[in-house]
Amino acid sequence: MDKLKAIETFVTVAQRGSLTAAAKAEGVAPAIIGRRLDALEEHLGVKLLVRTTRRITLTHEGSAFLEDCQRVLVDLASAEASVSAGGVKASGHLRITAPAGFGRRHVAPLVPHFRELHPEVSISLNLSDRVVDMAAEGYDCAVRVGDLPDSSLVSVRLADNRRLCVATPRYLQQRGTPRHPSELVKHDCLTLSSDASQTRGWAFHVPLDPPEPGMSELIHLRPGGPLDCSDGQVLHEWCLAGYGIAWRSTWEVQADIAAGRLVPILEAYAAPPNGIYAVFPQRKHLALRVRLWIDFLKQRYGQPQFWRGG
Repeated sequence: MDKLKAIETFVTVAQRGSLTAAAKAEGVAPAIIGRRLDALEEHLGVKLLVRTTRRITLTHEGSAFLEDCQRVLVDLASAEASVSAGGVKASGHLRITAPAGFGRRHVAPLVPHFRELHPEVSISLNLSDRVVDMAAEGYDCAVRVGDLPDSSLVSVRLADNRRLCVATPRYLQQRGTPRHPSELVKHDCLTLSSDASQTRGWAFHVPLDPPEPGMSELIHLRPGGPLDCSDGQVLHEWCLAGYGIAWRSTWEVQADIAAGRLVPILEAYAAPPNGIYAVFPQRKHLALRVRLWIDFLKQRYGQPQFWRGG
């Protein structure tokens, strides 16, 4: 089995959603695609895809393997380009998009620094909470936070992101510190009022009832309080002012925690992290400026002091 070809085929099938579409993209018969997948699954000893006559879905192992495969293929393409480019400088126009809140804090400040390293690159940054159609609107790269929907886009995980309950030391001194998520009903919780966000509420991992050693379940609570707002930045500011407990992303509050302005609570019950991703359209040869931008983000976001405001 050609492992690299099998991995490329697996990624193509996962992105295209069918053997036929993948076969068309690779210029081979669907039967060849099927044999490659069979050989890959047999080699790994796990089922990666559930195939029916109508659709193809990823198994849990397949989803995890897909993310690793995409990263490997991107890194391989970057390695090949660094050799074949022979020192060619990045140039041209780079169009980037990112969520408004995250982008203001953790993307926009990096753009001038990236351009200092690559002065022949011009950059347009779009900050919007709307999920843009990258191919239709001509964007080279998007930074996205949270679980990614299935799509034909390629993603590279840049960092982990976790949501935590936080409050000021003064609030906790006055009102006490909750020891279990169920105790949030006794507190002033600062929640999003928009139906478009956090529709399931705040997520926590709690032990099973009846308990089983080492086992837990994911639950969602919708705590209330005297204040809510449709803007997450406002909730952050209210929390810093001591008006209650907020459930915020680590990218937003890590610097406040490091400085002692906010205190994390209920950490033992925090839900598993999701990711911060660089996302870009499927391309055989990714422009050097895009590869360098993604590598730049990975390097910066990989430094713990970056999130602590260092």
